[in-house]
Amino acid sequence: MLTDRQREVLRIVVEEYVATSQPVGSKHLVERSGLRVSPSTVRAALAELERLGLLMHPHTSAGRVPTESGYRYYASEVLERPERRGPERFALDPTAVRSEIEAALRATTEMLAGATRLLALVSAPPLETTTVRHVEVLLLQPHVVMCVVITATGDVSKRAFTFDGPVDPGLVDWAAQYLNEQLAGLQLGTTGLRRRFEDKSLGTVERSFLEALKPTFIDLLGSDEQRVFVGGAANLLADARREEREAAQQLLEALERRAALLAIIGDALDPKRPFVRVGGELEPALHDAALVGASYGLATRSLGAVSLLGPVRMDYEKAIRTVRAAARELSRFVEDVYEAN
Repeated sequence: MLTDRQREVLRIVVEEYVATSQPVGSKHLVERSGLRVSPSTVRAALAELERLGLLMHPHTSAGRVPTESGYRYYASEVLERPERRGPERFALDPTAVRSEIEAALRATTEMLAGATRLLALVSAPPLETTTVRHVEVLLLQPHVVMCVVITATGDVSKRAFTFDGPVDPGLVDWAAQYLNEQLAGLQLGTTGLRRRFEDKSLGTVERSFLEALKPTFIDLLGSDEQRVFVGGAANLLADARREEREAAQQLLEALERRAALLAIIGDALDPKRPFVRVGGELEPALHDAALVGASYGLATRSLGAVSLLGPVRMDYEKAIRTVRAAARELSRFVEDVYEAN
């Protein structure tokens, strides 16, 4: 446990170092921070924070810089305290994104990266959680039928089926009407949806025809890999200091292992609060990085995460405020989309 003065000194050192990338000395702390204490008192606080492993001396300077533990302690304090500077403004225009979640996720990724100059990662809802918005069944040729499924998140699956003999146009029209009436608003991958294809009250011909169209729905669930939208890679390299470029390169290489990143985010995800993972809490290749994130979704369940990945020397308060705001806005957006479907 730190004293109030030690916490304040640590906060100032972290924020000054993030802003300037220069080690922070006791004289600078007294002159610039507004601390109403003597330099000797500040030096004692700095020495104790160093003893605790929260600060360290770069070998070329008398000033201090935060350690990984120092950043982690600071970030945990930011998570617990009320937002000092108010929430970030983060608005998604439903008309601009055509009520499609995929477009909203891309827009969120771009705004996150632009606001923070960090690597933005936004994971999409699992496809099995989305609902059917609309189904089209079209007779392309006497023997060929196309089935098109559009989900609430804007995903589209279409398949063409070739039959041994000519297909009755009336059967095609019936199937389109039946599937829209019975499936609209149902979640993919649910028992309720599957039962609509096995309705015992239907005739043999109708059930057989629906069974032939069923793969269109299964195709949507064919991939186990959760999608993740990424933005800000160019910013990360452009803004990195010389000594941080290797870490920035490691972050970009980590993008090639998106499944591992999603696993890290998933392990840290808490529906009730944002999370921060620093250095050693991530995979070994990201030992010089930090991850800040928050979940978004419906009142009953989380659907995905909004997160920022960057160097350990990042503005944690801004990153936390930004993911909080983005997650709140995305949650409002997906609630409107899911409820409308």
